[in-house]
Amino acid sequence: MNAEPTPLAARQWLNRTVAGAGLTSALGDFCYETTTVILPGFLAVLGVPAAALGLIEGAADALASFTKMVAGHLADRLGHRKALVVAGYALTPVGQALIALAAGWPLLLAGRLVSWFGKGLRGPLRDAIVVQAVSETTRGRAFGFHRAADTLGAVAGPLLGVALLGWARGLEGADAAWPFRLVLWLSLVPGVLAVLAFLLLVRDPGESPNPGLRLMRSLRELPARFKRYLAAVGLFGVGDFSHSLLILAATTLLAPSLGLVQAAQVAGLLYVGRNVVQVLASFPIGALADHIGHRPVLVAGYALGALTGGLMALAMLRQVHSVAPLAGVFVVAGLYTAVQEALESTVTAAMVPADRLSTSYGALGTVNGAAKFVSSAAVGLAWSLHSPAAGFALAAGLMLAGTLAMLRAR
Repeated sequence: MNAEPTPLAARQWLNRTVAGAGLTSALGDFCYETTTVILPGFLAVLGVPAAALGLIEGAADALASFTKMVAGHLADRLGHRKALVVAGYALTPVGQALIALAAGWPLLLAGRLVSWFGKGLRGPLRDAIVVQAVSETTRGRAFGFHRAADTLGAVAGPLLGVALLGWARGLEGADAAWPFRLVLWLSLVPGVLAVLAFLLLVRDPGESPNPGLRLMRSLRELPARFKRYLAAVGLFGVGDFSHSLLILAATTLLAPSLGLVQAAQVAGLLYVGRNVVQVLASFPIGALADHIGHRPVLVAGYALGALTGGLMALAMLRQVHSVAPLAGVFVVAGLYTAVQEALESTVTAAMVPADRLSTSYGALGTVNGAAKFVSSAAVGLAWSLHSPAAGFALAAGLMLAGTLAMLRAR
C-alpha cells in the first residue's frame, strides 16, 4: 500500500514560505530601520522642532495598530492574504521616497504614515501565512527563525544607515540635508527587494472567502479563552515600555563616569547588543517551546520582562555607574523580547479557528500596539513626576501582573 502524501503543514519547518517570509522581513526591517536611525538628524537639518518627531512617531504607531485589526478582518473576508502583504511591503519604499523628498514636517509625516500603514497591513497576515505553512509541532522553530531574521535586519539597518551617512557626508552635495536624502534613496533598494522576495518565494494556502463576515461579530465570536489571553497580553503590554527608555537610563547612569557623549555611544551599543541577543535567542527559544509547550515558555518570558523593569529600577536607585551590570539588564531585555515576539503568535494560533486566524492576529497586534503606547507614556510620566526608578518599578509591577494573568489564562 502506498503511503498518503505528506501535507504541506507536516513537512520540514524551514520550507520555502518560512525562508521567504524571513528574508522579506529582514529586508523590510533593513529598509525602514535605516530611516529610524537617521530621521532625528534629518529633522534637525531641516529645522523641524524635536516635538514634531514624537508626534510623527506616535501618529504612525497608532495608525499601524488600528490597521492590523482591519487588515486581519479583511483577509478573513476575502480568503487570501498574499496580495495584501505584498501591498504592505510595497508601501514601505513609497513612504521612504516621500521622506527623502520632504522639505518640512508635512511630507515627513505623510511618509511615515504610509510606511507604518504598510507595516500594519502586512504584519498579522504574514504571520497567518507562516503559521499555516508548518505543523503545530514546529511553529516555535518557524517563528523563532522568522523573528531572528526580522531582528537581524533591525540590527544591520541602523548600523548601515550610520555608515552610509558618514560616507555620504564626504561627497559633494547641494545642502546639509543632501547626505540624509542620499541614504534614504539608497534604503529603497532593500525595500523593493523585500517586495520581490515575498512575491516570488512565499505561498499562501488561502482560505474560503467569507463575504458575510462582520468585524464586530467576528470579535464577539472569538473563543473566551483567547479573550482572556488578550487581556493578559494587554496587561503585560501596559508595562512593556519602549526600550529607548533603557537607552536613556543607561546614558543617565554612565554620564558621570564617561561623559555625556561617550555614555550615549555606550548606551547605543548596549541596545545593539540587546538586538544581537534577540537574534541569537529567537530560534532556540522557539525550538524549546516546541518541546515543552509554548505557553509555559511565554510565561517565563513575561517573567523576564518584569525582571528587566525591576533590575533597571534597582540600578537607578543604587546609581550604578558600571557598564557590566547594565549590560546584564540589556541581555535580559533581549531574551524576553525574543520570547514575546516569537511565541505570542504561536499561542494565538492554538486558541482560534483557522477561518478567524487573521482577525485574531489583527486583534493581538492592536492590543499590543495600544498597550505599548500607554506604557511608554505612563513610564515616562512616572519618571518625570517622581523618579526614573519609580517609572521602571511601575513597569515591573504591571508586567508581573500580566505574567500572573497569563499563568492563569489556561
